[in-house]
Amino acid sequence: MALYLIAFNDEWVPHLTMEDVRERGASARAVIKDMTTAGVFVFSDGGLDASTVVCSVDPSSGSPVFTDGPFVETKEHLGGFAVIDVPDDAEARHWAGRIAVAVGWPQEVHRFPSGQVSASARGED
Repeated sequence: MALYLIAFNDEWVPHLTMEDVRERGASARAVIKDMTTAGVFVFSDGGLDASTVVCSVDPSSGSPVFTDGPFVETKEHLGGFAVIDVPDDAEARHWAGRIAVAVGWPQEVHRFPSGQVSASARGED
């Protein structure tokens, strides 16, 4: 089994009414329920945008310097994600496709490098 991140940038989300948000949220929760039933669900969260940024951290001085707000030179930022534990890329693509269809916007799939995830992160201790 391997851990995969399924994520989207907030800028990929079209303008939605509150009713649209509720409907797509319900669709996404149904996919998460299916992931849980299949035993592949690890964690997910969403609703991230510029308003949720707590701070930025700059390590260039050798010590962390914390500043309020997002000051990275980019317009893109993480909007939401799910972490799944599946046997291969094909299974990760399957679940990413289910999420993309449920919410109606693109998703990216990233495989965490083997050996990079601790046993505690995988719930194995």
